[in-house]
Amino acid sequence: MKTIRVRSKVWLEVDGEPLLGDGRERLLLAIQRTGSLNAAAAELGIPYRKVWSQLRQMEEHAPFPLVRRVKGGKGGGSTSLTEQTVALLARYARLKQGLEAMVDEKFREGAQDDL
Repeated sequence: MKTIRVRSKVWLEVDGEPLLGDGRERLLLAIQRTGSLNAAAAELGIPYRKVWSQLRQMEEHAPFPLVRRVKGGKGGGSTSLTEQTVALLARYARLKQGLEAMVDEKFREGAQDDL
C-alpha cells in the first residue's frame, strides 16, 4: 500500500533576509566537521566559490559572527563555528524536529476517516 507523507520546510530570517535553512545548515555542519571551508565544499560536492558566497551572505545578515577563521600558513588555515553558531544550529535542529512531529500528528488526526 502506498503511504502519503507530509513534508514541510522551515528557515530562519533576519529582517526578512534568509539566514538559515536546510542547505545552509548542512554547510555549517560540514564546516564544523571538517574545520575548513574548502574541505566542507568538497564533502558537500559544491564548488568552493558557492560555499564561500553562501557563508558571506549568512554573515551579512547574522546578528553575531558565525565562524572564526585562522589564515593559512605553513600548517594551513582553518575555519570553525562560533559558540553562538553551534547554539543556533542546536536550536534549529530542535525546531525542525518539533515541527515535523507536530505536522505529522496534525496530518494523522482523522486520517482513518478521510483516506
